[in-house]
Amino acid sequence: MTTTIKVSSEVRDRLKGQAALARRTLGQHLEYLAGLGERDARMAGLSAAMRATSPGDLASYREETRAWDRIENG
Repeated sequence: MTTTIKVSSEVRDRLKGQAALARRTLGQHLEYLAGLGERDARMAGLSAAMRATSPGDLASYREETRAWDRIENG
């Protein structure tokens, strides 16, 4: 199913140019851009969670990581 969206001709032309450079159809390019937006939102959430990690939890994570590295590397 397809639909029509209203954008200014300037935006349409920019999107068409970007799509052409990437060798995508306009629809494929819009899907790609939507995916980037979703990825940005996930990364922002991950970044916020990392900043909210307590020092104790961070120390525990680092120690566990070192332990796994020691097991893996003998």
